[in-house]
Amino acid sequence: MAFGLRADVLRPTDTEAGQRVTYVELFFDLVFVFGLTQLGAYLYENQSPLGALEGVIMVCALWWAWVSTTWVTNWLDPVKLPVRLAVIALAFVAFVMSTGIAEAFGDRAWTFALAYVVLKLGRAVFMVWATGRHDEQVSHDFGNVLVWALPGAGLWIAGALLPLPLQLPFWGAALALELTGSILGYPVPGRGRMEIGRWDVSGAHLAERTALFVLIALGEGLLVTGFEFVGEESSPERVIAVVGAFASAAACWWIYFDHGERIGAEALEAADTPGRVARTAYSWVHLLIVAGIVLLGVGDKEVLGHPHEQSLPAVVTVLGGPVLFLLGTVLFRRVLERRWMRSQLAGVGALFVVAAFTPLLDPLSTGSLAALVLVATAAGETLERVRRRAPQGG
Repeated sequence: MAFGLRADVLRPTDTEAGQRVTYVELFFDLVFVFGLTQLGAYLYENQSPLGALEGVIMVCALWWAWVSTTWVTNWLDPVKLPVRLAVIALAFVAFVMSTGIAEAFGDRAWTFALAYVVLKLGRAVFMVWATGRHDEQVSHDFGNVLVWALPGAGLWIAGALLPLPLQLPFWGAALALELTGSILGYPVPGRGRMEIGRWDVSGAHLAERTALFVLIALGEGLLVTGFEFVGEESSPERVIAVVGAFASAAACWWIYFDHGERIGAEALEAADTPGRVARTAYSWVHLLIVAGIVLLGVGDKEVLGHPHEQSLPAVVTVLGGPVLFLLGTVLFRRVLERRWMRSQLAGVGALFVVAAFTPLLDPLSTGSLAALVLVATAAGETLERVRRRAPQGG
């Protein structure tokens, strides 16, 4: 007897409606507004080398939880009732996971670990069941994903049980196992491995879905900055800081959405191996972009809270966000267009120049200069694009 859901819930690929992001997917994404807020608050309260390592674990876990579910809805049609119910169930689990972020390396380690494991295993099991009768290859591939997820789940649970000094390496090993499986194609003896190059992905859907998440992350940063600003009395320093925060967010939007976001679907449609390109550009490279946006919000909060108290953690948070964001967008465009964006590389170089002078600066001036660099980078990329498209004189 064939195993799997009787109804065909695969996403249609021959209609425009099948390429669009659905409302239930947006509902799932809204849960991560809370998750990103919790993550930013944790990073702000734990500005230390250990806090940075813990933050890396959590941002990777949060991103992997989101992007892996995005791949699921790239294959399955969220309009169909079983898929819609599954997405809502996964949203609830992601919400529970987000409640544990602030104390993930403390009293709520169990909450975070169990929710993450349930999300990961539940997603893989549902994919195997939903595609078993209708796309044997996809069902087989996610069977391999499930096999790889089991030892990772054990590491997450063991880390939550162990004392704090051992929790970090166990959770780091769990994430490293997931990354290794993705790189290798989740090989399983006797079952082979995924052939990522043959994946038939919806480029338009994946590009739009990821762009919307970037927009949500930018909006979450402005939300936190706005609450921080209105929570205290106004002063010239705080006004300058909030204007700089808005300018930085607007520049990041411009850099990502003015041109870079639009080429994603086109590049995937033209690629010989769209699955491989999509995995690199959206699953991996976008981690840097989202991490940069999260850290950008932490830096804005640092400038608002301590405009004249310079320190190494302040420099890392204020400049680290713009650096990660620009590096991520540089690599994103490199993967899709096979060229290096000179304006963004120049922006990264300018931020390192600012970093060299931070002993003479305070967080307010450091953040203001970083905002100017981002605005100049956005303007430079636009001018470069316009100049490249301008007709040549005879």
